[in-house]
Amino acid sequence: PMLTALDHVNLHTDDPESLAQWYERVLGLKRGPRPTFPFPGVWLYIGETAVVHLVKVDQPPGRTQGSLEHFAFRASGMAEFEAVLEAEGIACEKVELPEVDIIQFNVRDPLGTHIHVDFRPSQEPA
Repeated sequence: PMLTALDHVNLHTDDPESLAQWYERVLGLKRGPRPTFPFPGVWLYIGETAVVHLVKVDQPPGRTQGSLEHFAFRASGMAEFEAVLEAEGIACEKVELPEVDIIQFNVRDPLGTHIHVDFRPSQEPA
């Protein structure tokens, strides 16, 4: 098969409700339909695509380093995103990569998952 796109990221949490609220508030994802699985969870969408699947587990996941280092989103509205981070008191590392027209915001969700949100400065309003 030929891969055509990354479909979604699946995260385990003992509190899918609070984690879903964080992803909605900070990253602007929206809840959407989820198949009837025999376990609870939440699917979070960008448009019509469920990009983050949260699955409820009994114990909080350990903080040991797994093979997933981070996942990333492409975005627009950099000034608004910076304002949300500031209002939420979320620490971030801002990395400018002018050779590839990207400004990257590295943040961590409440479970410590590394996420970066990439903006193209050439496509942002002045």
